[in-house]
Amino acid sequence: MTRPKCRRHICTMPDKNYFKPRGIPSPELEEVILNLDEFEAIRLADHELLYQEDAAARMNVSRQTFGRIIESAHKKIADVLMNGKALKIEGGEVSLEDTPLCGHGRKRMGRRHHQ
Repeated sequence: MTRPKCRRHICTMPDKNYFKPRGIPSPELEEVILNLDEFEAIRLADHELLYQEDAAARMNVSRQTFGRIIESAHKKIADVLMNGKALKIEGGEVSLEDTPLCGHGRKRMGRRHHQ
């Protein structure tokens, strides 16, 4: 029997959850499902440019598990782009977290101007 999956922590839900090639009606397209944990992995690794170890900690998974999640996400996105498929973002064992690690209320670092 396989071990049950732990809920992965995500910081945000996507604003848009469906992408498709222009000019092709949706019913004619094959859909690829990108789970919410895969979306979060893409956001952390490719958008926020975090190291896998740091991104894994934010998602409450091991670095090895994060590596498997991001690899799966990259394969799905490549399939969508190379083969003209639709991408739907939904599902997965996740919990929505609102913590300082999510970037809410982060103070800007840099020079301080004194007056």
